[in-house]
Amino acid sequence: MPSTRPQLRVAVVVGSTREGRFAPVVTQWLKGRLSQRDDMTTDVVDLAETPLPTVFPAFGRPPAPGTEEALALVSPRLAAADAFVFVTPEYNHSFPASLKNAIDWHNEQWHAKPVAFVSYGGLSGGLRAVEQLRVVMAELNATTIRNTVSFHNAYGQFGADGAVDDPQVDAAAKALMDQLAWWAHALRDARTTSPYAA
Repeated sequence: MPSTRPQLRVAVVVGSTREGRFAPVVTQWLKGRLSQRDDMTTDVVDLAETPLPTVFPAFGRPPAPGTEEALALVSPRLAAADAFVFVTPEYNHSFPASLKNAIDWHNEQWHAKPVAFVSYGGLSGGLRAVEQLRVVMAELNATTIRNTVSFHNAYGQFGADGAVDDPQVDAAAKALMDQLAWWAHALRDARTTSPYAA
């Protein structure tokens, strides 16, 4: 029996802005998985397509010209989301500066919402980036999902059509999305009943 609850709005935040990046391949795979669910809609927030300034205004001062226009392409979409999936590589045992910049430009948009991670890289599969992101998002009152999808030696895992032929990846993706849905519903219901107070 189909659910009568409103669909969850999931913002997929693509963290890499590097030229020649592998992120679009991973993101396309993720979009395909999310599209198979009838309880979620997806909005891809690609930081390479919506770049944000890297210079912050002084406390209490207005932002520099052009900043509000750049934020307008990202901030409302994060605010509207019920949940997030960060697609991130690992750079020097951490996550990209572009992703940290986008996180730091926002605050309330993350509050009392779940964040899941799909990472990729070499031997570590981006897991060190994910562990650091968990600490950052906890500071912003977000709830991180325990399960992840991690692509080790990512270039060799995707076929020419962008597909991944690995039952373990399928199982990991289902577990991640099921946990994300549970937390997203629970936290959305809670925010509706009582606005979150940081």
